[in-house]
Amino acid sequence: MTSADALRDAEELLRLGSATLYEASRSDCFLDAAFRPAWEGAQIVGRAYPVSAQLGDNLALHHGIEAAGDGDVLVVDAGGGAHGYWGEVMTVAAQARGIRGLVIDGGVRDTAQLAGLGFPAFSTSISIRGTIKQWPGVLGRPVTLRGRVVHRGDVIVADRDGIAVIPSARYDEVLASSRERAAKEDAFMARLRDGESTLDLYDFRGLGAPERGPAER
Repeated sequence: MTSADALRDAEELLRLGSATLYEASRSDCFLDAAFRPAWEGAQIVGRAYPVSAQLGDNLALHHGIEAAGDGDVLVVDAGGGAHGYWGEVMTVAAQARGIRGLVIDGGVRDTAQLAGLGFPAFSTSISIRGTIKQWPGVLGRPVTLRGRVVHRGDVIVADRDGIAVIPSARYDEVLASSRERAAKEDAFMARLRDGESTLDLYDFRGLGAPERGPAER
């Protein structure tokens, strides 16, 4: 897989959705549920560009904007700090370089402006608290976001359900499995609409029956 493959497939990846991609991967390729879209409707497909920042310091993000390129997603370990590491000014600069979005363990601000600009940001908080600019950070090396390691070039798919991080070497395999899963689920939905029980559809009856009160017997 090349990075261009995921960018080319962006519409299909968003249609499949982060949940299907994660489930089809048969691996723990999801980010913690603390990462949420900064505005309703935000969604991202792009290749990860990792950035390590110091708590409460956003200088590394400015360097990341300069270093990243077209199709990249800045994936930032900012230590989970509830600071406004990112806002409108940085968004305009990032868009001029073709950066697709931001995933940050930390806070963002100017969410209305980000929505107006159509720049997708996923963060662990929304905060107006200021930052300092002292440490230039580390660029391009793997980062660990709440237990999940993200490497440069990993495929990021983020939507309102969550964030899937697909290793670049597994991209073709995960996409093929996701397509199969989506087709299978479409067939299951038709059977459910015809009245079939989920217990029978997924063969759950063999897992045991619930105890019932007198009125239920």
